[in-house]
Amino acid sequence: MKKKKVNIAVLVSGGGTNLQALIDAEKSGIIESGKISLVISNKADAFALSRAEKAGIKTAVASKKELGQAGMEERISALISENSIDFLVLAGFMCILSQSFTKQYDHRIINIHPSLIPSFCGEGFYGLRVHEAALEKGVKVTGATVHFVNEIPDGGEIIIQKAVTIPDGSTPQSLQKRVMKLAEWKILPLACELVSKKILNGEI
Repeated sequence: MKKKKVNIAVLVSGGGTNLQALIDAEKSGIIESGKISLVISNKADAFALSRAEKAGIKTAVASKKELGQAGMEERISALISENSIDFLVLAGFMCILSQSFTKQYDHRIINIHPSLIPSFCGEGFYGLRVHEAALEKGVKVTGATVHFVNEIPDGGEIIIQKAVTIPDGSTPQSLQKRVMKLAEWKILPLACELVSKKILNGEI
């Protein structure tokens, strides 16, 4: 029998604002082909875990600090198997996954990046650093990109992008908030639904 919904695991490291956008999108029916079944954090004290628990979603911790890179990835793989997870969403997950890990889950891991790839992306570009670089360069338009994850940081196939204009007088902090609100929180749920649908239909 065909599965009605695909099981999604969201990987987080911090506050979980993108996770909250996904939880809200599932509740409102934007995500209807997928179900957030598990939230995994690499930090035991991440506020994102509280958000998940409040929404009744199962949580787990896979700490790179405690387990090392290989141990963390083994733990994530075990959690994927145990919970019948179909695909992973990196939502502010601050660890780069190894090539051997990403290869196992080809077209089954997506990430949100706070710029219009190929601008301001790749190794070292994360968090506020992305917005600082955009402001230093003086670009007038930035945005966010959801892409599949492969062994190259921010190098996988692009799924959705959304542009955001940069107002005069922006700071890295104000721009970060603007990009989250106008782009990230909108396109990440849409990408989740798109990928869930493709998995259900056997297209990926």
